[in-house]
Amino acid sequence: MIEAAPAKVNLFLHVIGKRDDGLHLLDSLVVFAGIGDSLALAPGAGLLVVGPEAAGLAAEPDNLVLRATRALAEAAGRPPGPGLTLTKRLPVASGIGGGSADAAAALRLLARAWGVAVPPGLAARLGADVTACLISQPLRFGGIGEAIAPAPALPEFGLLLCNPRIPLGTAAVFSARAPGFSAPAPLPAAWADATAMARDLGAATRNDLQAAAIGLCPPIAGVLAALGALPGCLLARMSGSGATCFGLFPTPAMARAGAGLLPDGWWSWGGGLHPGVRAG
Repeated sequence: MIEAAPAKVNLFLHVIGKRDDGLHLLDSLVVFAGIGDSLALAPGAGLLVVGPEAAGLAAEPDNLVLRATRALAEAAGRPPGPGLTLTKRLPVASGIGGGSADAAAALRLLARAWGVAVPPGLAARLGADVTACLISQPLRFGGIGEAIAPAPALPEFGLLLCNPRIPLGTAAVFSARAPGFSAPAPLPAAWADATAMARDLGAATRNDLQAAAIGLCPPIAGVLAALGALPGCLLARMSGSGATCFGLFPTPAMARAGAGLLPDGWWSWGGGLHPGVRAG
């Protein structure tokens, strides 16, 4: 049994308020890329991490996959510690929800294996992005990530992800953000094509964390400039709290071609959206 953990991409991210407990209220349009980690059941117990980005988790004795496994086992009355193999393809601490996607994949995988449902609210207790990643289909989220609504009808488009291979902590970026809040974004019910979508997103939305992230990690500005200069790029923006940035293209083929033009030292991928995952 293998479960996909596709990368989460925030096409925009507005910080619209702050709760009394210090957590920020967000508004975001989220899609899931055709690249991601994957999680498989394995003999024995514990978690084995393999793949091209496995070294990023080498220093973590505990992580979201293990916490998700323990939480679901406790809720389902199961013994903890099934054997799992995580194939890590997404950079760690990169603003595309790798850890949250892995945790969500663990919940879906074990729910299938054990014949149980993921209890309501369990994903949200694990992290702000885990609820969205549990669904892993285009959506709009609000609140602290728990308020899920349908996305507008999306046209076909290409998505190119690029990271300068510099990890960036979410808490540090929020702390560096300039004061003030944005309004929720006005979105149509649908877009006719990728050009119209990119035009509207560029005119009416932004990533409120982008300037703070560039201040902490200046190479992000170079990534954005490189993406924006690629043939066919309709919009270049940072995802989440960075440092991964994305470019929108008319087609997945154009995004794949663009990825081949970026510097070898950066992590990059181009293609289309993930086709969707099984419900947990």
